[in-house]
This record gives sequence, structure tokens and C-alpha cells, in this order.
Amino acid sequence: MPDLQTVVREIAQEMRERTDRGEVASYIPELARVDPSAFGIAVIDADGEVAAGGDSDTPFSIQSISKVFTLTLALGKAGDRLWRRVGREPSGSPFNSIVQLENERGVPRNPFINAGAIAVTDLILSGHQPREALGEILRFMQFLADDSTITIDKAVAASEQRTGFRNAALANYMKSFGILDNPVAYTLGVYFHHCAIAMSCRQLAMAGRFLAYSGRNPSTGLTVVPPERARRINAIMLTCGHYDGSGEFAYRVGLPGKSGVGGGILAVAPGKASIAVWAPGLDASGNSHLGRIALEMLAKRMGWSIFGS
Repeated sequence: MPDLQTVVREIAQEMRERTDRGEVASYIPELARVDPSAFGIAVIDADGEVAAGGDSDTPFSIQSISKVFTLTLALGKAGDRLWRRVGREPSGSPFNSIVQLENERGVPRNPFINAGAIAVTDLILSGHQPREALGEILRFMQFLADDSTITIDKAVAASEQRTGFRNAALANYMKSFGILDNPVAYTLGVYFHHCAIAMSCRQLAMAGRFLAYSGRNPSTGLTVVPPERARRINAIMLTCGHYDGSGEFAYRVGLPGKSGVGGGILAVAPGKASIAVWAPGLDASGNSHLGRIALEMLAKRMGWSIFGS
């Protein structure tokens, strides 16, 4: 078995030297200011050992990666009742498509496209004030990462609120079909803020560990979700975690993963490791270009693809 520390350092160096970096997200003004040359990677194994390289301790906006954790929270609150308001199928469409939502009478295709994540956020919000719901999400992230310093980047959240017209359209359309229970402005406020949580690769890999080990943190022994739920969240990550690029990611990397337009990707090697990468430049589907390449290299060199080495 190759030495993980060596493999991670080599990949970080290779990514630093590449010139094909993709394009940073420009439709959220704060994200457009991020240095496109940044690259970080952190891998945490079953023993809690961390292999890291590049800008692994630099916080970045996790954006849609937060949807993995809001889905986990919502399933804890509602169980399978959640699936009455959101589906589990790949979208095959851009993450903010309104055409698909119209064709399916307001029911989002899955919890990782924007409409689906807004519906999940609305469920978490029910019975709470927006500040309470947001606090619950943030505390959950801090608990999973064992790091109380994780915060929300308020500048990014404000930037999203100023420019989130497409998300407002999605939310209002779902509201017209009764998919959302709460005032649209409240739900969107919580949504924009949890997408603006800032974390480093090291923190994000730590937060995702429960998904790599059947719902349990192997260091503390604490169970976050039952094994079956962890398995199902991983399945949705594999099929839906990269929007209309999910098939390509599964084909090339072979691991469950969730991307965000901040350039991060959380990936899970079941039973082996939790992985986070960050490279701000995106491909045409809105996924980290070098992040996907780095994960493909890692899975290949370590023999971690769930489909076999």
C-alpha cells in the first residue's frame, strides 16, 4: 500500500504546478475575489491521522457542501417524511435550473440541487426563528469537526443575498406548490448563510468522517447517524453530488462526493478515509476542476474507488 502522506504531498505539488485551473465563480461577487492559484487537500484515516498538503488550513466558503450536513439534520428531524417534499434522483440539469422544477410541479429532483436544498432548509427552519435554525446548523458543523472556531462568512452571505435572484425564483415557485412552509425570505436567509460557512480542508474532512465509517466517528466512538442512513447519504452523494457532472465524477473518481462553487469537494472513501480538497477554479458544471483531478489521482494511487482498484 502506498504511503498516504507521500501520495498527498505529491498530489498537492502536482496541482500547484498545473496551469489548467478552471474559472472561479463570478456570479457571487465575493467568490470572484478568491485567489485561483489556491489548492488544499486533507485526508483523515480511521486512526485520525491527517495527511495534508497545500492550503489545507485556509478557510474557504463551503457553499453547497453544506447541503450534506443540512440533509443529515433534516433526516434526523423528519426521517423518510423528508422524501415527500424532495426526490432522490440525479438531476441531469444545472444546479439552479427552474425548468426542471416547473416540469415536476415544484418538487425538487434531489436535496443537493439548489431547489432541493432550499426545501431541506425550510424543514429545518420549521418551528424555529431563522437565527435559531442557523445556529443549530452551525453548531452541528462545529460538533462534527470538533472545532468551535468555524464561522459563517457574513460578507459571502450578504453577497449571495444581494445576487440570489434565481434562488428566490426557485423558492417562490416551490412555495406556490406548498413545498415550503415558512416565509420565503426566512428560508432563503438561512439557506444563504449556511452556504456561506467557511471551513478549511482539514476541518471539512473532519466533519465528514462519520460518513466514511457507517455513521460513527471512529475517534470518539460517537454515533452521528445509523449505518443505514450514512450509507444512503453516501449513495445520494455519489449519484447527485456534482449536479450534471455527477456521472463524470463517479466515472473518474469512483467515490461519493459533494462539491461547492467555492471550489471545495468533500469525498468519502468508505471504511478508509474522509477527504476534502479545495481549488477555486470550476469546470463547466460548477465543480472544482483541479479538485476532481486530485481526487481521481488519490483514488487511483490508493486503490480507494468503491468500484475496485
